[in-house]
Amino acid sequence: MAQHDLHELLRSLRVWDAQVTELRPFDPDTAPPTPLALFTNWFAEAVAAGQPEPHTMSLATADEEGRPDVRIVMLHGADADGWSFATHATSRKGRALSARPYAALAFYWPVLGRQVRVRGPVTSAPAEESQADLHARSTGALAAALTGRQSEELSSVEELRRASDAAWQRARENPAEPSPTWTLYRLRPETVEFFQGNAERRHVRLEYRSTGFGWSRALLWP
Repeated sequence: MAQHDLHELLRSLRVWDAQVTELRPFDPDTAPPTPLALFTNWFAEAVAAGQPEPHTMSLATADEEGRPDVRIVMLHGADADGWSFATHATSRKGRALSARPYAALAFYWPVLGRQVRVRGPVTSAPAEESQADLHARSTGALAAALTGRQSEELSSVEELRRASDAAWQRARENPAEPSPTWTLYRLRPETVEFFQGNAERRHVRLEYRSTGFGWSRALLWP
C-alpha cells in the first residue's frame, strides 16, 4: 500500500478553485422573508450548477449521555412542517433522537461555496406516513430497509450478503411490504443559517430565527 504524507496532502489542497466553483454575490437585504423559500432557491441553483448529490446532508445528534454523533443522510423533503429524513427507529441515530429529540443539519454545496445549517427539535411522523415515504422510494431503498438491524454488530460480509439478497427478493415480490421500524423524522427549525463564501473571505452569513410569530433575521460575522 502506498504511503502518503497527510500533512503534505492537506497543504497542497485549496478550497473554491475558480475552475470548479462560482462564488456568487449574495445580498441579504434581498433574501425572502422565510428560510424555506431561500433554501428552495439555493437548492435549485446547486442542482443547476451540477453539485453532486446536493440532497445529502450531515445530521448531528446527541445520545442520552450527551455524546455527539454525526453522519451523512438524505433529505426527504422540506416544507412548512420542517426538514425531513428517515431511518430505523432502532438505529443508533433513531435511539439518539428518542433520548434527545433535537438535531442539527448541514448542507455543503462547494460548487457555489455555500452552506446551509438547520437546527431544531425533531418529531417522528405517524407510522402510515413513514411507510408511505419508504414505498415512494426505490426498490433498493426498500430492500435496504427490509435488511434491517441497522447499527447492530455484523459477524461477516457474507452474513450481510445473505440478508441483503433475501431482502431484495422480498422487495421485488412485494413492493408494499412494510418495514415496521422505518421512521420519517421532521426537524422543525429554530434557526436556519445561510453561508455564502467570498474570495476575499468576506463571507456572508444570514441567520433566520424563529420567534413564534414568524422569522427574524440577523447577519453574523464570518
